[in-house]
Amino acid sequence: MSSRPPIRNRFVLIGDIALIIVSVLGSFALRLNVSQLPFYFPAALTMCAVALIVKIPVYYFFGLYRRLWIYASTSELRLITVAVTTASVLTSGVMLLLINFSLIQPGMPRSALGIDWLISLILIGGSRFALRILAEQSNTPRNALREAKRVLIVGAGDAGALVVRELQKPSQLNLIPIGFLDDDPAKQNHQIYGVSVIGRVNKLSSILDTQQVDEVIIAIPSAPGKIIRMVNDACRQKGIASRTMPGIYELIGGTVSVNRLREVDITDLLRREPVRVNDEKVGRVIEGRRVLVTGAGGSIGSELSRQIARRNPAELVLLGHGENSIFEILLELQSDYPSLKLIPIIADIRNLQRLDLVFKKHQPQIVFHAAAHKHVPLMEANPVEAVTNNVIGTRNLVQAAIDCKVERFVLISTDKAVRPSSIYGATKRLAEMIVLDAAREHKRAFTVVRFGNVLGSRGSIIPIFKNQIANGGPLTITHPDMVRFFMTIPEAVYLVLQASSMQNGGEVFVLNMGQPVRILDLAEDLIKLSGLEPHKDIAIKFTGIRPGEKLAEELWDEGTPLMQTPHPDIFRLDQDASFWHSPLRVIPNLPQAIEQLSILSLTADRDALTKLLDELIPGSTVNESKPSDLRPLTFDL
Repeated sequence: MSSRPPIRNRFVLIGDIALIIVSVLGSFALRLNVSQLPFYFPAALTMCAVALIVKIPVYYFFGLYRRLWIYASTSELRLITVAVTTASVLTSGVMLLLINFSLIQPGMPRSALGIDWLISLILIGGSRFALRILAEQSNTPRNALREAKRVLIVGAGDAGALVVRELQKPSQLNLIPIGFLDDDPAKQNHQIYGVSVIGRVNKLSSILDTQQVDEVIIAIPSAPGKIIRMVNDACRQKGIASRTMPGIYELIGGTVSVNRLREVDITDLLRREPVRVNDEKVGRVIEGRRVLVTGAGGSIGSELSRQIARRNPAELVLLGHGENSIFEILLELQSDYPSLKLIPIIADIRNLQRLDLVFKKHQPQIVFHAAAHKHVPLMEANPVEAVTNNVIGTRNLVQAAIDCKVERFVLISTDKAVRPSSIYGATKRLAEMIVLDAAREHKRAFTVVRFGNVLGSRGSIIPIFKNQIANGGPLTITHPDMVRFFMTIPEAVYLVLQASSMQNGGEVFVLNMGQPVRILDLAEDLIKLSGLEPHKDIAIKFTGIRPGEKLAEELWDEGTPLMQTPHPDIFRLDQDASFWHSPLRVIPNLPQAIEQLSILSLTADRDALTKLLDELIPGSTVNESKPSDLRPLTFDL
C-alpha cells in the first residue's frame, strides 16, 4: 500500500494557478530588459488575468484535473501538450484583441505570448510528472529496496523493455531490474528505462559470478530452445531462479506482461525458431465464418478453439463428447471473447443422426476434426472403440459435411498413420483415406494435416513423467533408443491453421517437426528442471517396447516426394504420389471396405479387425500385435 494518500486534484488546480502567473511573468522577464519591466507591469497583470480566465477552464475541459498523475505516461504527455497549446492560443487571441483595441498600453512585446506557451508547457507538464516521481518514491520504502530481489533480464527487445517498465511500477513484485543481456551489438552499453545493457547472452555465467543476481528473466518470446536451455543450465549451476515468457505461439493474440512470466518448462527447451507467414490470409479464411471444432475440449481441439477465436469467426461451435472439458473451454473463451458467439455441443461423432441435426442447425462453413481416441496401448486393448470412433466417426463427419456443403474440412492426423503398427495408427490412416477420397469425389477443400507428438497433451509422456518425479520415481521408459518427434501444442495448431489457408482439396500437409528427440533425454531434462539429478535423485527404469510401438516414427511413406509450400515449416505430399494415384495404394471401394470394418466392429473380433486393417493399409503390421502381448500401461507415446 502507498505510504501517503495521492495528491488531490484541487491542490493540482491551486498549483496551476500559481504556475500560470509564474509563466506569464516569466515570459515578460525573459523578453524585456530589467528597466522595461515596470513600464509593462500593467500589461503583465492583464495577461495574468486573461490567462487564468482562459487556461483553467481549458485545462479542465481536457481532463487535466480528472487524472491520477502518479500513473502519468506518454499518452498523458500528449494530452498536456494539446491542452497547453490550446489554452495558449486562446490566451494569445484575447491578448491580441486587447492590443488592437488599445485596451492595454501599446508596444507590448507579442513574442511574450510564444514564450508563455513554452514556459507553460514546461511547468504544467513538469509538475504532473513530478507528482509521479514523488509517488513512486513514496511507494518504495527504503527497507523494501533493501529486501527486493535483483533481476537480470535476458533480451532487450520490446518484451524486455515492457518487463522492466512493469517492474519499475509500484507493486508487490519486489523485483529490481539491474541490467539487460542482449546479442544485438547496437544495444550494448545503452540504457532502456534507465537500465543498462551490460553484455551478451553468452556472458551470462561470468556475469552471475561477478554481480549479485537473485533471479534471471528470459524476456524473448521468440527465443529458440537452445537459448532457453543455455540460460536455464547456467542459472541451475549457480543456484539462481529463472523464469521465462511464454513462446511466441502462446502469445499470439495475447499480451506480454509480467503476469505471464512462469518457470522454465520442458516445452521451452524444445522451442524452435518461429516462422510466421501469412497471418492475414489465415484471418481472411476464418473471419466472419461459422467454424466447428470436434474434440474441442481436448488438448489440440481446445487450442484450435483459442486460436480460431482470436481471428473473429462469426460463430464457433465447440463439439465434444466430454461435458466437463467442453464446459471448461467454454468458460475460458466466454471470459476472453465475450462478444463471440459460442455454441457448446455435447455429441458423439459415432451418432450420424445427431451430427446431421447439428450440421443442419448451425451450417458450419469450416470444420476442424480433432476428435479421436489416441492412446496407443489403450486402443490395442480396445480395438472396437478405435475403429468406431476414429474411422466410423470420421466417415459420419465427412458425410454430414458433404450434405451441408461445408467449404473446408481439416483432419488432424498423426505420424503413427504411416506404415502403422498399432490399431490407433491404422484407424487414423483410414480416417485420412476417407477425407481424401471425399475431396477427390466431391471436389471439396477437404484436407489432412499430419504431425507427430505434442508436448503436454492429456495422458501423454510429460504429465506422467512429472507425476513420477513428484512421487520420487522411477521414470519408466520403454526403450533407451526410442525417439519421437515433438512440437508444442500452440505451434502445431498455428501451423494447422496456416495449412488450412493453403488448401484446395485432397492435400496431405506434413508439419516440419524438426529433429527427433530421445525419450531418455526428455526424461533427464525434466528431472533437471525439477532441481534434481537424473540417475541419482531420480532413477530411470526401462520396461520394454509395448505392442503397437516403434522405436521411431515416420511422417510420410518412404519414396513419397514432398513439395514446398509458402510456409517453410509446412510440406505437402506430392499429389502425383498420393495414395489414390498409385495402384498399390488405391482402395477401389473404400465406402464398402469401411462398412465391412463397421460390421466387424460389432462382433468385437480383434483378429478379423486387425487382418482387414492390414489388407486395407499399405505397409500396415497391426496384426503382429496380439492381445497376449499386452502389458500394464505406463504412458502413451
